[in-house]
Amino acid sequence: MALGPLRWYAVLAALIFGIVPVVLVSMLVARGNTPSQVGFLLIGGIPLVIAAIVNVVRGLTGSDPELAARRLNLSMALVAGADVLLLGGNALIRMSTG
Repeated sequence: MALGPLRWYAVLAALIFGIVPVVLVSMLVARGNTPSQVGFLLIGGIPLVIAAIVNVVRGLTGSDPELAARRLNLSMALVAGADVLLLGGNALIRMSTG
């Protein structure tokens, strides 16, 4: 299994699709540009991104390639779940409040 590209993709996914959406949604909530219910999405989204970052670090520093690949794949899945929660939830809340 090619572990090198997987490491790059996991790091990029955690940075671009994990940290950036959390910061942007947090800024929307802090500035009041979005309904206040969106702030509740951060309660679930931030721990998912933190868990993804922890798994990226553990995958990068792991010595067993199979375990490292599993952790990196898990981290990307956690980032995808956080994106669905934060961005999809934000869109649904905005559509429902008009």
